[in-house]
Amino acid sequence: MSIAPQRRTSKTRKRLRRTHYKLDLPGMMVCPNCGELKLAHIVCKSCGYYDGKLVKEIPIKEDEEKVTEVKTDKKAKKEAKKEVKKAKSSKKEQEK
Repeated sequence: MSIAPQRRTSKTRKRLRRTHYKLDLPGMMVCPNCGELKLAHIVCKSCGYYDGKLVKEIPIKEDEEKVTEVKTDKKAKKEAKKEVKKAKSSKKEQEK
């Protein structure tokens, strides 16, 4: 009268039971407005249209320019730090 099963579940029986546990591919479709792949029944991430109507306004050009500016600013800062380190190391070498 215990909780444990009386017999061990065989590999075949266990695997037959689990045949339905599998990943499904999401319902993808081509956006009729921009032509990008998008999930069905969801607003397009690239253009913001759903069912032929503008639902969400997505700025494209401005954000890309800002991102590139930020990246170049970060690169410039890194290069400046490297130059400062080189200058300090060269001063130390000259003092010796």
